[in-house]
Amino acid sequence: MTDGSVSTGIVREIGVNTWVWTSPLTTQHLGDMADRARRFGFGLLELPVENPDDWDPATAAEVLAGYGMGARIVGAMGPGRDLIDPLYRADTQDYLRHCVDVALAVGSPTVAGPFTAATGRVWRMDAGERSRVVETLLEALRPVADYAAERGVTLAVEPLNRYETSIINTVDQALEALDPCWIEASGWRWTAIT
Repeated sequence: MTDGSVSTGIVREIGVNTWVWTSPLTTQHLGDMADRARRFGFGLLELPVENPDDWDPATAAEVLAGYGMGARIVGAMGPGRDLIDPLYRADTQDYLRHCVDVALAVGSPTVAGPFTAATGRVWRMDAGERSRVVETLLEALRPVADYAAERGVTLAVEPLNRYETSIINTVDQALEALDPCWIEASGWRWTAIT
C-alpha cells in the first residue's frame, strides 16, 4: 500500500442473522430473508439451526447462491441442549454434529454458538468448580470438535453474558477454557467469537 496504511490481509464479510426478522427460520422464509439481507447490503446470511428440520440446507444453498451470498451456521442451545449435564450430553453432541453437516451443505466454514449449556442455565461457581466444569466441557466437546475438524469446519465458541450462562462469559474465559496450545495439539480448529 502506498498511502502508509497497513494491510492485515483479512477480508471481513458482513452478515446478518435471520433472528433479526424471524424465529424459527423455515424453508419457506429463506428467499425473503436472503432478499432482504442482500437489499440491506449484507453478503452473508447467518442461519440458525434451532430444530434440525426447520429448513432444508440444500434449498438454502441454492437460494443463497442465487443472491450471490454466503452462509454461516449458528447453533441454538435451547432447553435440553447441554454439554455439561450428562443427561443431555449425547443428544447435544448429535445436534452439534448435525450443525456441522448443515454447515457443509451450505458452504459455511464455521458453526458458531455458545456450545456449553442451555442458554439461561446459570449458577454460582468457585474457581475449583469452574475448573471441573471446563474440564467436563472440553471432554464433551472433543468428539464434536474431532468430527468438525475431519470435515474442515471450525467451531466458534461464543461467550455469553452472565445472565445467559455461567460457563464462558468473556473472551478471556473462552481463551482460558480453549487453551490454544491444547487445541493445537489436538488438531482442532476453533475460534472464540469476539
